Amino acid sequence: MKPAVGFVGLGAMGQGMALNLHKQGLLAAVWNRTPAKADQFAKESGVSAATKLAQLASLCDTIVICVSADNDVLEIIDALQPHLRPNTLVIDCSTVGADTARTAAHRLRSREVSFLDAPVSGGVEGARNATLAIMVGGEEAAFERAQPVLRAMGKTVTHFGANGAGQAAKATNQILCAGVIQAVAEAMAFAKSEDLPLDRLIDTLGQGAGSSWYFVHRAPNILRDDYPPGFRVRLHEKDLKICRAMAARHGVQLPLIEMTLVHYRRLIEQGHGDEDISTLFRLKDALFVAAKESARSPDKH
Repeated sequence: MKPAVGFVGLGAMGQGMALNLHKQGLLAAVWNRTPAKADQFAKESGVSAATKLAQLASLCDTIVICVSADNDVLEIIDALQPHLRPNTLVIDCSTVGADTARTAAHRLRSREVSFLDAPVSGGVEGARNATLAIMVGGEEAAFERAQPVLRAMGKTVTHFGANGAGQAAKATNQILCAGVIQAVAEAMAFAKSEDLPLDRLIDTLGQGAGSSWYFVHRAPNILRDDYPPGFRVRLHEKDLKICRAMAARHGVQLPLIEMTLVHYRRLIEQGHGDEDISTLFRLKDALFVAAKESARSPDKH
């Protein structure tokens, strides 16, 4: 029998994920903190829009959460908890700390409810096309039970261990993203300073050894000088602060994280916090612009 899935959080990622669950005949109801989003989704899909989380819990045996922050996840868990039936499965696809995942699992255990931390990667394209990479932490039995739901949203679904392991894997991914965005931004600013045709460069290097998903899908933002929010600067900043805290528990400070957080704070101060992280190019390009202007200035000595 197919699970009856409730979906919480219809943001940039959640919209596509919920729609793919609906396409597979799994979605029973949705809930969003801003009711208008849930109502619009219901109008377009025919799926019920729950007015309260308690109603969602009564309609569903599986609940998927996709929200922005640790406190949001725990607030939703606490609101759902009194209304969840035993054997309900809760799958959290948000990006939060590993400790938050373990706390959520602990709070639900007394209700005989299984919890999986299952953060995702692949951007809005992956959410829309059901090609997300999904990193899962939790009990093996819950992971196996969740397969129809997870496979409806993602292409690569991997179990990494107990609760918190999924979030640790996602934190690793976010550090990789920081490295890639730094490299792409610097390389493209360098290429621009060399007056290279950036459209041809993107096409060519996209087939080379230095290419990546990020370069292929986000370098065109730089070409257009337009940075629509595939992954907002503010959200990656939040994720890297999680990575920083996790590394600090080992007594380690990672230079890449620290540098990127400094750059993101500068972008947010300049009003670019809600743009895609490819907007980091602005800071790298500014280095070449400043150097060129300095070279043109008369010698003050």
